[in-house]
Amino acid sequence: MADTPATGGSGRDEDAYDYVIVGGGTAGCVLAARLSEDPDCRVCVIEGGPSDVGDENVLRLRNWINLLDTDYDYRYPTVEQPRGNSHILHSRARVLGGCSSHNTLISFLPFPHELEEWVRAGAAGWDAGTLLPYRHRLRNSIRPVAEKDRNPVAHDFVTAAVDALDVPVVDDFNAHPFTEGAGFFSLAYDPATGHRSSASVAYLHPVMDRPNLTLKLESWAYRLLRDGDGRLTRVRVRYADGPDGSVRAERELLLCAGAIDTPRLLMLSGIGPADELRALGIDVLTDLPGVGENLLDHPESVIVWETAGPLPPNSAMDSDAGLFVRRDAAEPGPDLMFHFYQVPFTLNTERLGLPTPPYGVCMTPNVPKSRSRGRLWLRSADPGQKPALDFRYFTDPQGHDERTIVDGLRIAREVAATGPLRDWLVRETAPGPDVTTDAELSEYGRRAAHTVYHPAGTCRMGGDGDAGAVLDPLLRLRGEEGVRVVDASVFPDLPIVNPMVTVLLVAERAVDLITGRAGPPPAPAGGSDVLGEEQR
Repeated sequence: MADTPATGGSGRDEDAYDYVIVGGGTAGCVLAARLSEDPDCRVCVIEGGPSDVGDENVLRLRNWINLLDTDYDYRYPTVEQPRGNSHILHSRARVLGGCSSHNTLISFLPFPHELEEWVRAGAAGWDAGTLLPYRHRLRNSIRPVAEKDRNPVAHDFVTAAVDALDVPVVDDFNAHPFTEGAGFFSLAYDPATGHRSSASVAYLHPVMDRPNLTLKLESWAYRLLRDGDGRLTRVRVRYADGPDGSVRAERELLLCAGAIDTPRLLMLSGIGPADELRALGIDVLTDLPGVGENLLDHPESVIVWETAGPLPPNSAMDSDAGLFVRRDAAEPGPDLMFHFYQVPFTLNTERLGLPTPPYGVCMTPNVPKSRSRGRLWLRSADPGQKPALDFRYFTDPQGHDERTIVDGLRIAREVAATGPLRDWLVRETAPGPDVTTDAELSEYGRRAAHTVYHPAGTCRMGGDGDAGAVLDPLLRLRGEEGVRVVDASVFPDLPIVNPMVTVLLVAERAVDLITGRAGPPPAPAGGSDVLGEEQR
């Protein structure tokens, strides 16, 4: 555990700051860097994991897959999924930078029409015209995969997808909204070093010597407490190297622990569905039935092919290219997405008894707008016990999510049967060419399903008449003063695309909501090849 800088002589009974940020992840790093720009503002970040500074295991983007199921990972299990895969471990990062220090850093702007849907759901002020201009405040270096990292097999995947499906090549997925296309992703990374441009690298590393910024690392927040005036101002913290202590916020508590740990912390503190909390022996502070509800994710399946031998070694992170398809012309955006892996991802197919090729590639069709909704809840009042996660995968009544996976497996086969990708492939190993009917593809696709690690929505914001909304549109916790939530749990719905950039945008806007600073001017016409790096 480390405090940076040292908090001084009074021990840990009651350290006080202007702002206390619970969670040093993607959003927390943005808030910490921005709020501490004011030298008179004391900012503290409570982060359960270690620093990423100088840690090549974390900083090397291509090593992301080796961080799963390690000490950098909280590894949250799911409850039984009758129509999905019950063996999924949801990776949540235990390191400074959060999931931006842990994931593939695939970086997409949200689609404008999705933000308008947020507004219609009660999130006033989160329209595209307000939120998207914050792209020019991002400090991360975000750009399409560099030419040197573009593996020939990924190039041939893009060519085959374009030819097989008659979709366009997309050179920059962030240049303008699109409905379909294939191309190389944009990543938050430095092509020269292969290092991440995570939230911690981009926002915190340059400012960690600020005397008004304190990082309490390997320190786990497990309960919020009221002060004498009844406001939630204090956080109980379990330190790695000593007794528990409290940290007090004199202005606001900012919860940035993510879509699992933020609602978990609220419920442990007595804020959530009252009857459930009382049943666990937790004193209820505020009855908010929406805490833990609306659990969202991007489920995906996988189809694997063996290649004749090892592939060329160059890559940014082994899943550098992708494909978007719009099956329904009435949809304003894509309704099916594929990542193309230059390695065989067989974690779930091995469990089904299917062979693992020594060399291979795979496609992972995923459901960009899943209609299934889950929830999380506490198993006990013990802060050390992990919560129960029920994503209810593939349970939407219309069967949309299941249909999307079946269509995705069929479309993946079309692409694989098209040159020049076809020339790399020896045989399909999962599910195998004999699996052909809709029923067979559905059974396989759901049992081999995985997650793109995008939980969201569990403390969603909404309008005054929305009984399920946990936050108001200013991100303030309903029924309490001085507490806001800033992470993916605030989303009313999950973006079609990988949501990290949306979290960054939400955090940048949250700083303005907290401080009263004016937002950025409307974005200039046209796009840019590079997002971020203080483009103002």
